[in-house]
Amino acid sequence: MPVAGGRIPVVLVAGYLGSGKTTLLNHLLATAGGTRIGVVVNDFGSIGIDAMNVAGQVDSMVSLSNGCLCCAVDASGLDAMLERLAEPGAGIDVIVVECSGLADPRELIRMLLAGENPRTGYGGLVEVVDAAEFDGTVRRHPEFATHLRFADAVVLNKADRVGAGELAALRERITAEAPGIPLLEAERGQVDPAFLFDRPERPADTGPRQLSFTDLLAEHDCAEHAHAAYRSVAVEFDDPVDPGALMAFLDSRPAGLYRMKGTVHFGIPGYRQPYLLQTVGNYVRFHRTQWPAGEAPRTALVLIGTELDEADLRARLAACAAGSPAEHGDYAMLPVLRYVS
Repeated sequence: MPVAGGRIPVVLVAGYLGSGKTTLLNHLLATAGGTRIGVVVNDFGSIGIDAMNVAGQVDSMVSLSNGCLCCAVDASGLDAMLERLAEPGAGIDVIVVECSGLADPRELIRMLLAGENPRTGYGGLVEVVDAAEFDGTVRRHPEFATHLRFADAVVLNKADRVGAGELAALRERITAEAPGIPLLEAERGQVDPAFLFDRPERPADTGPRQLSFTDLLAEHDCAEHAHAAYRSVAVEFDDPVDPGALMAFLDSRPAGLYRMKGTVHFGIPGYRQPYLLQTVGNYVRFHRTQWPAGEAPRTALVLIGTELDEADLRARLAACAAGSPAEHGDYAMLPVLRYVS
């Protein structure tokens, strides 16, 4: 997902051994369109098998073999690794860190938030869960539930390997362990890249050229992919938004609502500039910006998720702009300022 100030988002993909992290990463690389992805592949072993799997499909890659990323480097060391991918000349749009199956994602989040690289920012944690081995994972890893609660999204992978009843039971168990965390079911790691990061806007290349690997992949029919069930809802209105009401909506948003992005108009004295909102799961960030010349202040949001009740979402967001906030100025903005980069 985008982060403040145009910095490159760093998305963590975590999960225990065999959950399907590399499969998911390969799918992202194969379906990302024109997005330029940098990858940190963290193999735990002397031979970088995962690095071999993604080689040739990625714009730039750093491989750390024979060591767990969260143990091998500190925040400054991770900054140095990301620096290689974040050089302006590399033209990278997003960095994906495939964590070792033994890595502690909490430590990786801490290192990213403590990092001082001005060109990168934390873009969220995706925890991949093996539906077919769920019980074994719980037995072998007592910290499993804690990892789920730190995630910004949980991908229940290999959903095709269990029956409908068992899958429903797994959904209930994960929701109980990590209430409010978006849960995406997937087969063979097929998650729409749009749920993790935005595709960059670049001028269309209409001249004659050789077909690329991306062009060939784009010719395949994606209707069978799980992400075909995802949908988006666009909401726009001119009235200023009550900051407290908006944060209350974000705190209680539907479980199927995975991402929100767009511009929010608060219109409070001292805070009349637009605020860019980006969410992935429970991860929320606002970024101050400026209105384009000649554009009237307004709120424009895109909501992405599964099984969305469009009428309910529109009504709840419209209610956020139905009246003036109870407080004014700094006090009114306090619920939002906690999440301003």
